[in-house]
Amino acid sequence: RPKCKPFPIADRTSIHSRPEQANGIRFGDFEMDLIVDGYNHAILTIVKRSTNMLFMTKLAHGKKAEPLAKEVRRLLLPYKKHIKTITTDNGPEFAAHKLITKCLGVIVYFADPYASWQKGAVENTNKLIRQYIPKQANFDDFTNKKIAMIQKKINRRPRQKLNFQTPKCEFYKRIL
Repeated sequence: RPKCKPFPIADRTSIHSRPEQANGIRFGDFEMDLIVDGYNHAILTIVKRSTNMLFMTKLAHGKKAEPLAKEVRRLLLPYKKHIKTITTDNGPEFAAHKLITKCLGVIVYFADPYASWQKGAVENTNKLIRQYIPKQANFDDFTNKKIAMIQKKINRRPRQKLNFQTPKCEFYKRIL
């Protein structure tokens, strides 16, 4: 049973309006999500669908929408010209999606409620992150340097999907 009333996000764009080319094969499609602990701390994770490149950062203000949008902008602005779509879930922390659209010039699409498979790349990557940051952990115990080290390890892990190349190698090969 849901613990609280649903939080309708204004002007949200459904995943069913997302272009068919955004199926995870073309370069430029991203997914984002949050990992939370039991102490109201959060880590933002953004994954490039075709290469599985991970961008992650600890959020200083927890699950607040506007600071989260600013972090998305900070992480993705260097790659602005390569971004085509961003897909996320319906959490209230993504309510400032208009700021992301304004800054990056890309539409943020929202998956259906309780349909985590519609953003499977980020869900699978979050599972990999949980190997380093268990569910019971307090995110205060993880410095930004430690978070960056975890990101680096995951991006240097070869993937069968990429013919055993690393996400980092495949991502920068396409950027350059």
